[in-house]
Amino acid sequence: MAREHRRLDRPREQVLEAAMAAIAEHGLADLTMAGLARRLGTSGGHILYYFGSKDQVLVETLRWSEERLTPRRTELVTRSSPAADRVAEYIDLYLPTGAADPRWILWVDVWSRTLAVPALRETQAELDGYWHEDLVRLVDDGMRSGEFARVDADAFSVRLRAMLDGFSTQIVIGVPGVDRATFATHAMDHTRQALSPAHP
Repeated sequence: MAREHRRLDRPREQVLEAAMAAIAEHGLADLTMAGLARRLGTSGGHILYYFGSKDQVLVETLRWSEERLTPRRTELVTRSSPAADRVAEYIDLYLPTGAADPRWILWVDVWSRTLAVPALRETQAELDGYWHEDLVRLVDDGMRSGEFARVDADAFSVRLRAMLDGFSTQIVIGVPGVDRATFATHAMDHTRQALSPAHP
């Protein structure tokens, strides 16, 4: 007897929610269109109608997961608290919550596919750009208030985020002995060394 498939009332959101749940439970190895369809009680063809390919599902899932963090980043940037405190919160938001963080599993997979899939490369660059712009704004705030030394905020952002990307990859793949709190401390130590005003 043929299985009855339901139509999704919120296809984009429901597929992306299901994709994130599947990644959290099993990683990317088991993320297939057929598996997503089973999870949602629909057909693979229905999902393909909206997304076109597994790569597009990954692109949209990554974008969706990042959009969920945007309000918290916006609040950090616009709040009138010490810039150093806000950079520390930015670092905490940037790092994975722990090994197998589904958002970071997606990031690592996207990096590995960008040479072959231009859409992934473009999405990665766009989303990276938002994190870069917000960190630059935080550093600019600290410089205006005199809390931070005058530095090249763009260059600082590039260096700090490269450090955080390396730390995050180690955390999410579960490198033995890796400790998230220690990495956050390293990142703040670097921030203080790079941005603390010189005292006569």
